[in-house]
Amino acid sequence: MNTMFTESRKDRLIHERIQDPKTTRKPAGSTVCPVCKAVFKDGHWQWLESWPLGSPREICQACQRIRDNDPAGLLTLTGDSLNAQWPEILNLVRHQEQGERARHPLNRIISIDEKPETVVVATTDLHLPKRIGQALHRAFKGKLDVQYDKQGCFVRVHWTADENRNQKKKQPIARKRR
Repeated sequence: MNTMFTESRKDRLIHERIQDPKTTRKPAGSTVCPVCKAVFKDGHWQWLESWPLGSPREICQACQRIRDNDPAGLLTLTGDSLNAQWPEILNLVRHQEQGERARHPLNRIISIDEKPETVVVATTDLHLPKRIGQALHRAFKGKLDVQYDKQGCFVRVHWTADENRNQKKKQPIARKRR
């Protein structure tokens, strides 16, 4: 039996890229956010029922972004039919956030700014606006555009409601001639 081993190269280092500029370092041990009560444990922030009594306290990146009003992503919703479908759209946006937030404490909505023909949703995470935009696109069709910042620390998602979706075209009835 002939076994070949390949040697791995140890002269190349993988440089870890900081994804969130709010992150300067990882917290040590079990750290608790005093604002939202998320716990940093096993290398990531998570929701836990309890944590050690003397755990250090440090504000998580999401709470820092909310405090500073510094979003990592913006989702812009436009279209003439936006007002007519607004309750359904808002329900879908909130539902997506709740699902993400249950698994990932750092994925939250900072604000929803409603204007007459445009709604802007600011988020604490890069992935949440894209997921909300994709859910809107699946549910209501329309046009979806995703643009990432070159440094990878910001995302802009633009969803335009499909104007023709609510207006059903009347098809002419084809009749057979005898």
